[in-house]
Amino acid sequence: MGFMDNLRRGLERSRETISEIFYMGGEVTEDFWDDLEDTLVMGDMGAEVAMRVTDDLRERAARENLTRSDQLRRALVERLTAEFPVAKRDPFTDTPSIVLFVGINGAGKTTTVGKIAGRAHASGVKTLIGGADTFRAAAIEQLQVWGERSGIEVVTRERGADPASVCFEVVETAAKQGTELVLIDTAGRLHTSSDLMRELAKVVSVTRKRAGDIPVSVVLVIDATTGQNGLNQAKEFNDALSLDGLIVTKLDGTAKGGIALAISNQLNLPIYRIGVGESIDDLQTFDARSFCEALVGEGVQ
Repeated sequence: MGFMDNLRRGLERSRETISEIFYMGGEVTEDFWDDLEDTLVMGDMGAEVAMRVTDDLRERAARENLTRSDQLRRALVERLTAEFPVAKRDPFTDTPSIVLFVGINGAGKTTTVGKIAGRAHASGVKTLIGGADTFRAAAIEQLQVWGERSGIEVVTRERGADPASVCFEVVETAAKQGTELVLIDTAGRLHTSSDLMRELAKVVSVTRKRAGDIPVSVVLVIDATTGQNGLNQAKEFNDALSLDGLIVTKLDGTAKGGIALAISNQLNLPIYRIGVGESIDDLQTFDARSFCEALVGEGVQ
């Protein structure tokens, strides 16, 4: 089964919420526009996006004489696609590159690091994993398992070591070995704790200073099932760290996959990868058009 099949399967619950208004193919009435706006809001896309998209589609329907709801399915896909910011570069393929993964506990940071590292290494990219989550012993052990499985070195220290010093050592090692891609897992941070966020800001600062001219990207791993709370998390992390982009995980576990659009759009942050399942193949490069097609409905005409 290919990724598009997995994507459609993973977004099935979200698609049921959003595509229902197109199933009957009825006449486009005032009630249809109210239902569309409400549906987009219920899909967690946010009120501003819902109003903007609905108003634009209403104008297009009048301009092109689109009188049936099923005629607007493709137009909705195109309009939602346009709401996603476009990434200027992919930090996982445009090397040399250093990526710091941030987010709260349980979002899937460590697993995501392992999956991306394994795929990069398999494609011939010289990769190094950094374990800067020194507060959770299980995180280090998990990274070491991924490293052993993929044949990738994992640089870390004992539990309780200073995360910033670990990052410094990781970048030092990468420089000596001529590493192309460095992936650093950081400890889960509660976005409501200013002290923990300041510590994470120090980690980012130290990494960037040691990296020199090598680009350092700060990527937030966000759990789609957290819905609007995920948006609040993203805002706090972005305010503290000036994020470069997002990875959205667990889209297969929510009926409100539109939260990916809400976070990306409101914070003007590109989505680099999305996860729609547990296997390594279920974490893939984000493509806005494919995502929106899977979200609105498989049978886009």
